[in-house]
Amino acid sequence: MTFEKTMPDLTVVIPVYNSGRVLAPALQQWRSYLKDGLTEIIVVENGSTDASYQTALDNAVDTPNVHFKVLQSEKGMGNALRCGIAASTGRRLLLTADDLPFGFTDLESAHALPDLPALVIGSKAHPDSQAGRGALRSLSTTGFKLARRIVLGSRVGDSQGTINVDGEWIRQMYEKFDDPGFLFSTQIVLAAEVQKLTIVEVPVTLTVVQSEKQTSVRPKDVLKMGLGLGRLRRQRRDFSQISYKGTAVR
Repeated sequence: MTFEKTMPDLTVVIPVYNSGRVLAPALQQWRSYLKDGLTEIIVVENGSTDASYQTALDNAVDTPNVHFKVLQSEKGMGNALRCGIAASTGRRLLLTADDLPFGFTDLESAHALPDLPALVIGSKAHPDSQAGRGALRSLSTTGFKLARRIVLGSRVGDSQGTINVDGEWIRQMYEKFDDPGFLFSTQIVLAAEVQKLTIVEVPVTLTVVQSEKQTSVRPKDVLKMGLGLGRLRRQRRDFSQISYKGTAVR
């Protein structure tokens, strides 16, 4: 059984930006954890000024269960995720971060569901999550959630968590998700909401490293995200008019 002839059960897309210190141990953790089925891991370096790209190449070591692809995109989380989605082949896609923010608790919570819905969010907003990040970070997260509810009518608690999504659906939709940065995942969630796909938020546990890590989101990023919600509001109609031809669970 080879990756060339068999669709992977899961594709993990990891955007990488100046991630040299955390990337090698994270990829090793993925190799150690993934012992069953076939998994494709796509690492997308985007505009790093350190040795992240070479680190990714050096640590993209295939196993019988894991196959790596190392790609590059223009700078920006959204650009990296879009590039990874375009290159993916898995039945499910997990869009996550370079430093395993929740360990594997998001995957384990998803696997515990009786049926996998179209979209599963590893959600810091879930009441059973252990994801304390300090008062300032919590305030900004709560503010963004309120803004999404007011501007977009979104009922999802956390659109910035990890995204575990039906592969067919996301590959049909990804070109519509045009934000180059942090709003990319919010576009995914909005499209799923207006198309009335089933969305489930699952609990996660923030890693010790992540709980101590300073946010990479700068004040100007928060402003851009706030202004960007107005643009996303105008996309609601476009998303709702797309007819999905596939098997995503509703």
